[in-house]
Amino acid sequence: MKRFLSLLCLPPLLAACSLSQVPPESGPAGQPGQPGAGAPSLTGPLVVPPLSALRDTPARTLGGRFQRANWADLPGWSNDDLSQFWTLFVRNCKGLMRPTSGNLAAPARATPRAWQPVCAAAADAAHAPTDAAAVRQFLQAHLQPWRLNGADNRPASNTVTGYYEPLVRGSRRQGGAYQWPLYAVPDDLLTVDLGAVYPDLAGKRVRGKLVGKRVVPYDTRAGIESSSNRPPAIVWIDDPVDNFFLQVQGSGRVLLTDGPDAGTTIRLAYADHNGQPYASIGRWLVAQGELRADQASMQNIRAWAQRNPQRVPEMLNANPAVVFFREEAVVDPELGPKGAYGIPLAPGRSIAVDTGFVPLGAPVYLATTWPASERPLQRLVFAQDTGTAIRGAARADFYWGFGDDAGAQAGRMKQRGQMWVLWPKQAGEPSAR
Repeated sequence: MKRFLSLLCLPPLLAACSLSQVPPESGPAGQPGQPGAGAPSLTGPLVVPPLSALRDTPARTLGGRFQRANWADLPGWSNDDLSQFWTLFVRNCKGLMRPTSGNLAAPARATPRAWQPVCAAAADAAHAPTDAAAVRQFLQAHLQPWRLNGADNRPASNTVTGYYEPLVRGSRRQGGAYQWPLYAVPDDLLTVDLGAVYPDLAGKRVRGKLVGKRVVPYDTRAGIESSSNRPPAIVWIDDPVDNFFLQVQGSGRVLLTDGPDAGTTIRLAYADHNGQPYASIGRWLVAQGELRADQASMQNIRAWAQRNPQRVPEMLNANPAVVFFREEAVVDPELGPKGAYGIPLAPGRSIAVDTGFVPLGAPVYLATTWPASERPLQRLVFAQDTGTAIRGAARADFYWGFGDDAGAQAGRMKQRGQMWVLWPKQAGEPSAR
């Protein structure tokens, strides 16, 4: 999810640090997050192709170092309740068994061929594990923990923040309180893969638009709002701060309040962005002398906007970045939006990572603490999302789920944490494609 937050993952200035910047990798069929022809279905039973059918692509270099560890080295491993974990493990296997495209502009993924025997064993299990002990036994039989170290080969320790899926009120029509648009991807937005032109820039993308024969940066927020050719609005939101923070999170649910869809909740999932750098409206308010740094919370930003409605556009335009969305139905209210891995995020079991150190799809044992406390939060999670602010070894963004309670946890979370990557025993140390 990610993103525009650069160095500003400082609660309470932002409620979270996730904002998916790269859509799920396209399969051969060309649809983000969807399998191509011959790829396993993400919705049906787990079907594992034979190893010979999984073509390989060139290896991607990971920036950290991995040190073989014992299960006893994982703090709190025996206390993690895995009774509901099997379904998530099988769903993650469906993602692992998708073929990789070799596109260096996409986030690095766990090597499918390394995981084929483990996912095949999961698919062939005569009886799916139904209790925590059986799940733990399966994982310990097939996987090897590797501690993630930094470039100095010392255990990596880094910041763990949180993100969530908010709920806002919206209308498909502009009017009354509904004045703050959330846009679909504009037709004139170009994404240029620089690596396709200059191999030394593999993995680098820029966004812009065509003016005459020149590609120029895409419009800023202010430029979009003043244009006579705005992107199509999917919905209009009744609160500018809610609108802003939904863009920061990278996705959210919208309760439609009027028209034929009144009472329906839809999901807006991250689709793209305008390529402009993110700037914090909290920091802008502090620089303007409107708030002190210790007052720059979501609640105080919203209160300031209500007191100063005439200055709200000025505040929002201080951030030139705009996120574009696509509309999705909320099929299962318990599941989150799809992350950069193309798999629905699971509350409390999905994290965003820097794929230069941990590839998407890898199970990760995360050792951190609960938000704003010293109480251990030690849990097996999946690397299923990314973020522009999520940079470095052991840097993570923890997905808390949907709603106000999840938002409260995410907004308070800025802890330290360490990681162990779980990898198939027969495959050596973790690798990426």
